[in-house]
Amino acid sequence: MATKEEHVRKPEWLKIKLNTNENYTDLKKMMREKNLHTVCEEAKCPNIHECWAVRRTATFMILGDVCTRACRFCAVKTGLPTELDLQEPERVAESVRIMNLKHAVITAVARDDLKDGGAGVFAETVRAIRRANPLTSIEVLPSDMGGVEENLKTLMDARPDILNHNIETVRRLTPRVRARATYDRTLEFLRRAKEMQPDIPTKSSIMIGLGETKEEIIDVMDDLRANNVDIMAIGQYLQPTRKHLKVQKYYHPNEFEELKEIALSKGFSHVEAGPLVRSSYHADEQVNSATKAKRGE
Repeated sequence: MATKEEHVRKPEWLKIKLNTNENYTDLKKMMREKNLHTVCEEAKCPNIHECWAVRRTATFMILGDVCTRACRFCAVKTGLPTELDLQEPERVAESVRIMNLKHAVITAVARDDLKDGGAGVFAETVRAIRRANPLTSIEVLPSDMGGVEENLKTLMDARPDILNHNIETVRRLTPRVRARATYDRTLEFLRRAKEMQPDIPTKSSIMIGLGETKEEIIDVMDDLRANNVDIMAIGQYLQPTRKHLKVQKYYHPNEFEELKEIALSKGFSHVEAGPLVRSSYHADEQVNSATKAKRGE
């Protein structure tokens, strides 16, 4: 079991070198000027400086910054949202244009207060980016939108380049880690997305270090592949605040490399695995790999 000392002192390989150059400063300023939210900031992503300052990429978080769910791993604030900005899709599209992004990731807080779970705004954001930036590939990372098939169809009809929906943890730990979402609903969501648009790659991520076993991680791989998921990401869970779930284990980079090899052997077209890997980490490379796999290259 994890100790208090273990939570205070992270392993050497989890130390992050901050890079707050002009690119980082400019992006942060633009996000505030356009009243946009990013999961990079809200979820305290460890890669924010690399992505913003070096790769000049960001994951936009639409539908406000208040989530209707209180998952015990997530730093995004929870409550009853009051924001529904129908002009947000155009502002996101304009920001993507200004940033000259080759690949844009669009995620959102869970909006269980909305009948469509936010699917309409999600779909319009995809269309707005297409109109303003026809060469930009688009990845969407929605909640399960209540598990309503019509909501998923609204989003898939907008034809994003990648549908990403995270399974987050192993089956046994799901009730303790996630709020409202279920393991089987996530698998069903991913399966339905592929059935609706077979040519659109699907993707899912898991964070490890919450007390799961290696066998349970491999079971997740098998479950994702059984539902035709193309891309998988595996990263280390990091406790965002003292109120959140504690880290039970810090995995060594060599263990991540082994898990990556196992996942690739299962048939995923692309696998990202490492201590600082998050769902959108190197997303631009993932869409390229998925496209090549689809073409049989």
